[in-house]
Amino acid sequence: MNMPLIDPFARPIDYLRVSVTDRCDFRCVYCMAENMSFLPKAELLTLEELDRMCSTFIGMGVKKLRITGGEPLVRKGIMTFFEGMTRHLHSGALNELTLTTNGSQLRKFAEDLVACGVKRVNVSLDTLDADKFAQITRWGRLAQVLDGIEAAKQAGLHIKINVVALKGFNEDELFSITDWCAAQGHDLTFIEVMPMGDLGNEDRIDQYWPLSDLRARLRERFTVTELDERSGGPARYVRLEETGQKLGFITPLTHNFCESCNRVRLTCTGELYMCLGQEDMADLRAPLRASPDNTALETAIRAAIARKPKGHDFDYSRQKVDGQMTRHMSHTGG
Repeated sequence: MNMPLIDPFARPIDYLRVSVTDRCDFRCVYCMAENMSFLPKAELLTLEELDRMCSTFIGMGVKKLRITGGEPLVRKGIMTFFEGMTRHLHSGALNELTLTTNGSQLRKFAEDLVACGVKRVNVSLDTLDADKFAQITRWGRLAQVLDGIEAAKQAGLHIKINVVALKGFNEDELFSITDWCAAQGHDLTFIEVMPMGDLGNEDRIDQYWPLSDLRARLRERFTVTELDERSGGPARYVRLEETGQKLGFITPLTHNFCESCNRVRLTCTGELYMCLGQEDMADLRAPLRASPDNTALETAIRAAIARKPKGHDFDYSRQKVDGQMTRHMSHTGG
């Protein structure tokens, strides 16, 4: 293996989040405009290029790979990429291959994902009400997602449900979602919405529901024990003693995880973001495509990691790095 990736603050970078597509079969109101324009195919990394890029990072010490989108499972041929990554799991170079999904394609792909060595998935699900689900996703069908989650569970995948807390939308479902996850055996993480103005017709400042309030409501019903567990990311965990379930809370704007940040994010066009809250990025597509040899790519990766900042400084105007800032923060949660 090459020298491991260490940033200027002595943090080993061993977690890579990779967006494999900007496309999605939903149009969630806090994430995408209804009429999205998507990237030309030539700008996207091919599946072969994604394999080479991820393999290079793994050779430089990345131990955890999280696949995201858009919706990663709508990328044509994506299972070829997952199948390719299994060689790194088998060799021991990669400890974990996982993904974040909206769940719509899990019935189709759950068994294949397990066969590729995926052991757990994060599913983004903000409501258990079919009408509200259709409203917030615009194009989504709750029954299809719940069926996909059930298929994933049957296939043996461990499931974490990610819920964006939205004032006036799912406040009244706090306990029903918590109870459902307890009954199903799913982990649960709540994510504070980032109050970044609107994406056409939805004002996120009106939807801002601070997790401090959500946690206070949970304490009215449950005995809540703070856990010391840390993942290097933004999630903070508690245990509900009455059910034994573990809950995570992600407040994207806080700095409480920067000191231990071990992750970077690659977009589907090959741009590497060293910090979720900074504009700074490095173009890795150019060195990747410039030569079949990986020397220039490795040099570019090391130069990028050398620019990783100590902490983030959010600018609310940064709405569309590649579509989903709220969900991007949620992905970092484990």
